[in-house]
Order: sequence, then structure tokens, then C-alpha cells
Amino acid sequence: MVLDEVKWGLIGCGDVTEVKSGPPLQLTLHSSLVAVMRRNSLLAEDYARRHQVPKWYSNGDELINDPEVNAVYIATPPDAHLEYAVKSMRAGKPVYVEKPMARNYAECLEMLKVSRESGVPIFVAYYRRTLPAFLKVKELIDSNAVGSVRLVNVRIYHPAENEIQSKEAPWRYNPDISGGGLLFDLASHTLDFLDYLFGAIENVKANAFNQGGLYPAEDLVLANWQHESGVPGTGTWCFTTSEKDRLDEVEIIGNEGKLTFSTFESRPVVLENRLGRQEFPFERPKHVQSFLMEKIVAALRGELESPSTGITGARTSRVLDEMVKSYYTK
Repeated sequence: MVLDEVKWGLIGCGDVTEVKSGPPLQLTLHSSLVAVMRRNSLLAEDYARRHQVPKWYSNGDELINDPEVNAVYIATPPDAHLEYAVKSMRAGKPVYVEKPMARNYAECLEMLKVSRESGVPIFVAYYRRTLPAFLKVKELIDSNAVGSVRLVNVRIYHPAENEIQSKEAPWRYNPDISGGGLLFDLASHTLDFLDYLFGAIENVKANAFNQGGLYPAEDLVLANWQHESGVPGTGTWCFTTSEKDRLDEVEIIGNEGKLTFSTFESRPVVLENRLGRQEFPFERPKHVQSFLMEKIVAALRGELESPSTGITGARTSRVLDEMVKSYYTK
């Protein structure tokens, strides 16, 4: 499937689309945003007006069947990803879906099945595969700056958000909507990028717990795994620490040095090896999905392949399922 001009319909115009992902649909060459949908018609109309989008809907089917729309960006919570992705692909319209790809691996497989049957591609918003800071990490690994990689350590510690303690937890903490807790919302980015560096994650062994009792989902996950390249990894994700213990750090340790970087914080990539310590600072882009959007539009125009696809996105969902299995199958 090749498109000359990509004319997007956006389903779910919430906060994530205001700056991170919505503007790139309009700013990317050969790309435009022609319609938006939100169930609340007043909010859909407001979004369309503020972003100069010509059409708005309160029904997803109407947007998908709009003849002017030839590609669909799904930015809803994960519980609606499967439905809208399948409908869009069966209508012959490529799909760009927010991460995680779906609530679970089984839903991802259904999406991939429809993509194969229809010949319509699907892409997932794991945009760190295209951000300059993360590409620097890949460059340093590929150039053997730390020698042969021995292991990967991931540590993310967050205090519980204040809003959880004062009212009902947002949808990200509801497994029926999101598939899991913040592991699915946050760790998915890190795990997907590690997949990009070292290949598919295999042999996952993990334990998941709920220590805080603030919401139904897991709030602590301890995991280890091995990439198909042979690189082993460990991860600890805890979402009920104190503020002073907040941490967001990935270490890649080789036989000749170490790389340290953050998944979410705007900190320099740090290389320590026999030549000493080097820091590589990067500005966080205003529209963080712009680099990936450029790749996806180019892929839809038949010019190159996107680094993030339904196949790679589904692999990350499979890993997430494995990491929380002990908690949800008690």
C-alpha cells in the first residue's frame, strides 16, 4: 500500500495529542490532519477549532468511513485499540496506534492477523526508536564504545501520584482499560527501546506485586530476561517509593565501559570507558513523536521502513504480559 499524501483521522484527541503527537500529523511533509473524533462532541469540536482541523466527529465509525481520511491515528486508552484498529484496517486505512499496542499480547495478535489478511500496515507509537538521544545510545553500542555488552540494568522508582490518594485512580491504573499498571504505561517504552538495541526479549522471569494497595494493578515488578542476541537484562519498577528515592536509570554495561541514560528525564547520555567520562546532552523535542511520524509517512509513501511496527510493538506487549503474569494468575 502506497499513499502519495497521508490524510489522518485522529481517534481520541486527549492530552497526549495536544503537543506530543497531534502537531506532527500536520507539520510533517506529505501529511495532514483532516478529521478528529472524541466521544464528547463539544470537546471534539473544541480540539478541531484550536488545531485548525476541518472535520470533527463524536463517533469513531464515522471518522473511519470518511472518504477523505486515508490513515487513522488511534490515541484512545488501550481498551479501544483493537476495535478501532481492526475497523480501520478492514476499511483499507493504515493505522498508527498509541502504546502499548493493546491491553495484552492476544489482542496484538488479532491486530496483526487483520493486518496480514488486509495487507494494511499498522505502526505503534514507540517513538524513542527515533529520538536523537536514544539514537546516540544505539550509535555508541554499535561502535563498541563499551566493548562487548555484558548486561542491562533498568531501575525506575516513582512515588505514588497525589491524585491517586485523593480520588479514584486514572485509567492507567485500571487493568481492564490499560492492561496493567504503570509498567504498561512507562516500562513499555524502555523495554521496546531495549528490543531495538539488542533484539527480541526472551526467557522472561518476573514477579509482580501490589504493595501500596492504592489501585488494582501491580505497583512493583522485579524481572530478568535475555535478548535474542544473548544480552541479559534485569529490571526493577516500583511506583510507591518516596520522592527522594525517585530514579529513572538504564545502565548498559560492557567489558570495556558503561552507558547510563534515562528513559523519561532530560538528562545527558553518559559514557564511561577507558577514555574517561563523556556526556552527550540533548534537548527534548517539543513534539516528541515528530521523528517517528516522519518515518511512518515515508513508509506509507513507499520510501523506507518504519523502525516501529505492529510486529515490534506486539513483542513488547508479550513481554509485559509475562512480567505481570504472576500477579494476575494467582
